Amino acid sequence: MSDLSNWAFPPEMQPTSNEARFDLEGALDSMVLLRAEVPEDAFTAGILGTERIGNGVVIREDGLVLTIGYLITEATTIWLNSNAGKAVPAHPVAYDQPSGFGLVQPLGKLGAPPLARGTAASCRVGDGVVVAGHGGRKHALKAKLIAKREFAGYWEYVLDEALFTAPAHPHWSGAALISGEGRLVGIGSLMVQEELAGRNVQGNMMVPIDLLEPILEDLLKLGHAKRVARPWLGLYATEVKGHVVISGLADGAPAERAGVQVGDIVIEVAGARVGGLADLFRKIWSLGAAGVEVPVTLVREGSVSRIRVASIDRQELLKKPSLH
Repeated sequence: MSDLSNWAFPPEMQPTSNEARFDLEGALDSMVLLRAEVPEDAFTAGILGTERIGNGVVIREDGLVLTIGYLITEATTIWLNSNAGKAVPAHPVAYDQPSGFGLVQPLGKLGAPPLARGTAASCRVGDGVVVAGHGGRKHALKAKLIAKREFAGYWEYVLDEALFTAPAHPHWSGAALISGEGRLVGIGSLMVQEELAGRNVQGNMMVPIDLLEPILEDLLKLGHAKRVARPWLGLYATEVKGHVVISGLADGAPAERAGVQVGDIVIEVAGARVGGLADLFRKIWSLGAAGVEVPVTLVREGSVSRIRVASIDRQELLKKPSLH
């Protein structure tokens, strides 16, 4: 894995203790570097790779780390590094696909303080924030919250209200979004193109921390949230000129087995017109739990076809964590 320590934001882009209304150094010391290894035969290996590196943030006195779930999905080996110079192995506790969060328990003392959690609901567009990765102030970025809105990801993922910040942090995976009060309000998920003051800028999409509170205890006790598993088709879709178009298919997944092809335009689910990417996924999920049959109407090369896709629970395809 590449070494991500030999870089720094220019001093003028870094937050300073004088500007912060909270203990900046303490907050930054809550960040850890996360390295995960995934077997080559894992379902997500071909998409996300077998060696993953990103960030996490300590959220409890026992060292529990919150990160973005794709870093630890199907991981068999995880190591955490703290700003204090500690390196300890860790165990993946849970990955919640609907929110995108992942939880990791260190198997040793990290020497990192927990960062108090706030609420994304308390943050306003235009607020100054800090986007922080592991490595202290040189890896922390002064940013602005530039939008709060719905986000739909091509991999069958929807957030009712995601957080968008700019400028972009180049190592966003699992980075902490810290409010002006020094509270954790989001976790870094993606780099995105955003419009700001009439021009396109690179920014980050953050998963709001508010999604964690209702499911945290279930994730710790059960390894998953106590909710009905959503139907998963294994399709990747995008919006092109007002149409929802299939851009890819997971190998051997329900959509591929049912005959869906790249380039197909999805116009209906269960006879209801599809009004965009988020609407497509919500219509699929509204039909019932994983295992439900999903009627889909497609347009392919000018011809309309109707197929039925037998959905599954995506979690059944993933390797489960095990203690060594």
